[in-house]
Amino acid sequence: MFGKNAQPPIKSLIAQGSRIEGNLRFTEGLRVDGEVFGDLRANPDQPSILVISEEAVVEGAIDADHVIINGSVKGPVNARELLELQPRARIEGDVSYKALEMHQGAVISGQLKPMLDGEEKPLLKLAAKQLLA
Repeated sequence: MFGKNAQPPIKSLIAQGSRIEGNLRFTEGLRVDGEVFGDLRANPDQPSILVISEEAVVEGAIDADHVIINGSVKGPVNARELLELQPRARIEGDVSYKALEMHQGAVISGQLKPMLDGEEKPLLKLAAKQLLA
């Protein structure tokens, strides 16, 4: 869905030290460095990206096209296109995805549910450390 240059811009930020209580709908891109106690849902009618940084805590459902997690999430995660789990990602909840990239160290406590288009197999990629020569 996204080429390297075609990703939507991140236009909104929940800064470290901020706390949101309640559901949030967003368009295009959102980065969370603080705490969110509620659902984070992207507009399904346009491409979206959600970044949960290493310091971030989210307690609620997540729904976006491209989801990058390196913090803590308690709740279901739905990545309509790509889910990237960075080394410090911690998820307590079921995860659905079309494509998954998981780095060593990421932890999921829940079920993995690939979203299949017909008989298509889900794309799984284990992100390995590159060896230096």
